[in-house]
Formats: sequence, structure tokens, C-alpha cells
Amino acid sequence: MITFERVSVRYPDAPRPALSGVDLEISEGELALVVGPTGSGKSTLLGCVNGLVPHFTGGVLGGRVVVDGRDTRTHRPRDLADVVGVVRQDPTSGFVTDTVEEELAYSLEMLGADGASMRRRVEEMLDLLGLVDVRSRTLRTLSGGQQQRVAIGSVLVANPRVLVLDEPTSALDPVAAEEVLGTLTRLVHDLGLTVLLAEHRLERVVQYADRVVVVEDGAVRDDLPAEAMRTSPVTPPVVDLGRLAGWSPLPLSVRDARRAAAGLRGRLAGVAPRRVLPAPVTSPDRSPLATTERLVVRRGGVPVLRGVDLALAPGTVTALMGRNGAGKSTLLAALAGQVRPASGRVRVDGLRPDGTPLERLVRTVGLVPQDPTVLLYAETVAQECSTADADLAVPAGTTRDLLEHLAPGIDDATHPRDLSEGQRLALALSVVLAAAPKVLLLDEPTRGLDYGSKGRLVTHVRELAASGHAVLMATHDVELAAEVADEVVVLADGEVVAGGPAADVLAASPAFAPQIAKVMHPAPWLTVQDLQAALETAS
Repeated sequence: MITFERVSVRYPDAPRPALSGVDLEISEGELALVVGPTGSGKSTLLGCVNGLVPHFTGGVLGGRVVVDGRDTRTHRPRDLADVVGVVRQDPTSGFVTDTVEEELAYSLEMLGADGASMRRRVEEMLDLLGLVDVRSRTLRTLSGGQQQRVAIGSVLVANPRVLVLDEPTSALDPVAAEEVLGTLTRLVHDLGLTVLLAEHRLERVVQYADRVVVVEDGAVRDDLPAEAMRTSPVTPPVVDLGRLAGWSPLPLSVRDARRAAAGLRGRLAGVAPRRVLPAPVTSPDRSPLATTERLVVRRGGVPVLRGVDLALAPGTVTALMGRNGAGKSTLLAALAGQVRPASGRVRVDGLRPDGTPLERLVRTVGLVPQDPTVLLYAETVAQECSTADADLAVPAGTTRDLLEHLAPGIDDATHPRDLSEGQRLALALSVVLAAAPKVLLLDEPTRGLDYGSKGRLVTHVRELAASGHAVLMATHDVELAAEVADEVVVLADGEVVAGGPAADVLAASPAFAPQIAKVMHPAPWLTVQDLQAALETAS
């Protein structure tokens, strides 16, 4: 169905090819998972399938890409639209109508379908994707999982034979992610759809894949999932556990790992779980740096936060979790002074955020939003970093050094829009972190980051906490929370429904438990690092 023959892609002024010598074949009815470090060439590989590379992106394409018998060199994206459907990372960015039914019908209208065919296809999509109950709902009122299914349906309604998805679960809570991945698996099995999917959160998707395509420094290799994970530069926690324990074959799912871990659970049955985290701050002053008291925030007259009480102490990292639409981003915005409370009280280092001058506020509280591009406006990475240094009055090179720590190897001359999603996030993080704010607010900070970049982020966040800063992260990434958080707070419908030490809250939650907690249940182990330290001590 999809064939790459000695494919190379080089962009103008790029120091090296984005892809080099790629030979790859994806058969009809396969779900192929594309993995690799941030900036390795995954997005370029996906763009080759529907002709965006090189017809839209520019650059020089060498070799040949053939999709369902059509050469992308001679077929532009519009000529491939009936064969290849593309779903972007942010489903809302592609919506052009107001309601679910209208969005599904729009593609058929553009293709000139008659009324009867349009009605039949829309009904089929509603049934296939489980959207019948929300057919008349406005798109902005849907959950993240429902929005992603509408985005998939708006593409599938045109009957493509290939579906390309870029990070389809990156902004979804665990339950919504399971909904989307279940839908994709059913489409592959029942309809013979060929799916090419890039995803950093391998713990969510690798068990569904028929084939794994590993992209590293522009080179590509593919294999069956278990074999690919043996040498992949990025791996999920259950694979890391399998490597640590010497299991063969390597587990790809919690179920596989749990079956293999019976002996490990018995060996550690009498060992009290301890977390591998840097020592907490030793300052005697543990009074909160930021607090909310009975906080109520309304949007359009509708309560989004309902009486939220929160305290962020220096030297702690708090993970803020909950379903899409629970109010996490609104709480961060209130702490950053971007929304005014309807009632209640917000204080950050003694200041009222919504009434503090910006030049003082940036050194007190820093917010990295879900869309990092809103913080980036310069023409090059170098200009972005130097401008941040000047605006914040910090030593020259501060922002650039932070960026190199979070995402090494980015060329100074690159335009921010040409960076990968993960690289743009790293740049925005560096701009905010350069001010070393006492309270750092991160909204989905690992969206688009590979495991290596996430590990560097975890290290830097823990270093900030150890130096006395308070960090609050709104995240759907349960593995991140397990690695870095001291405390976890769970929101639902704008209210705090759970809160406490990370091990207690995460291990007790079926929805938010990390993979290792599920494998080692009922003991509240959270990470492979925790287990490794315990095994070394026991031996």
C-alpha cells in the first residue's frame, strides 16, 4: 500500500538530510507505529505519504514514494486526497463547521457528493465512531476524545485507504486516549484500513501496532514490535522493566508484563516501596508560595472552577490531573493572573496575580501554555533566545543554555515554525525558565516530547524544586507524574476530588495509574527506577 524506495529529503540550508536512504513497505490493513526522538524525521516521513513533502514544505525529494500505485512526485496532495487522510495533532485546528454532523458532511460537500450518499456516509460514520449521541452537539463542547473521533470521522467519511495520524493522543486524558486507539484498531481490523501513526507515548499504543518504524537521525528501520523495542532509542516503561528483568520476549502491554512479573512481585513482597527522587528542599520555611482559597472562576457565566483550595509549597512538584475539560488550564491561568476570579482568593508569593505588573509577575510566576507558539515570535532560534535574555535582564546565553539542556542540537538559524512540536515546546520552556520564576506552571509540558527530552525536563524540574521553587504541572501524562511529582491533585468538573502524595493517589486510581503501578499492584511502585533501586538494595 505504501512504498518508500531509497527516499531522501533535504530542506534548504539544513545541515543534514531530514531523511536518508529510506526503504520501507507498509502493507494494506497494517497499523504501523512510527517512533523516534524529537526532531528525528518522523513528521517528514508522514508528510511524504500524502505529498506535503515536498509539494508544500519545499526541499528536495530523492527516491520514490508510492501510495496505492500513485507516485507522490507526480501527484500533489489534492491528487492523493481520496487515498490518504491526515489527522493532525490538534483536532480542533482542522474544524471548519459548528456541529458534529456538519463537520462530517463537510468533506463530502467538497467532493461533490449527492445528498443521498452524503446522508448515508454521515450515518455510517456516526455509528462506526460512536458519535450518534453527540451528532447535534457543537464541537467546542465535546471532550478531547470525542473531538479526536470527529476529526478521524471527517477524514474517513471520504473513504481513504490510508490514514496518517500525528500524535493523536498527546492532548488526551488516559480514558479518551483508549477510546481513540480502540477506534483505530477496529478500523484496521474490520475495514482493512492502513494506518501510519506517530506517537511519543508508546505506553499507550505499542501493543496495538502490527509493525514499528524506528526513525533515528533520518535513517529508518522497521520490525515487529517486540523486536523493534529491543534496539529502539525510545521505549515505554513495561519494555524498560522487561530489559531490567531480562524477560524474553519483551512485554508490550501491562497484561504481558504482569504475567511475567509474578516472581518479581514475590521477591519484593516484603520491601516497602520508596521513590527515587532528589532530596526535598531543606529550607525551614515551608509556607506555601502559591495558594487558592475557595476559588471560583466563570467563563461565559458558567462555573469552570468551583471552590478550589490549593497550596503549593517551595521545593515541591505537584501534578494536576483530570479529564479533558476538568478545569486544569483554567486553574493555571488563574494562578498566572490571566483570568479574574469570580470569588475566592489567589495569592502567589504574597501577590495577587491579576493585579501585579507584568515585569514583576514574570519573576514570580511563569506559565508555559499548551500551545508554545504563542510565546515565540522571532525569526530564528538565536533571536528568540537573545531577545528573552534581554527582556528578562539575565546573562547572555542563559536561554540558549537551557534550550541545549532540554533539546540538544537545534541550529541557531532555524525558524521556530520549522522546529518539531517537541523542539518548539523546549524553546518556549527555555524562554520562561530563563526568569527562574518562584512558581512554575506547566500546561501539558510533555506534549510532543520523546522520552529523552522528557527525562531532561524531569531533571530540570526536580532541580528547580530542590532549589526552592514550586512547580505545578497540568498533565495527562501519568508516567511523567510518576517520575517527577511529590503531590498529585485530581480535578473533576472544576472541583478537587483527590489529592495527596503521588504514590497514594496514582496507585489507587485505575485511570491515572502508571504502567509499573499496574504491573506491581497491589504494592504502590511507580517507576522502573524505583524497582531497580529496590532490587539493588535487596541483592
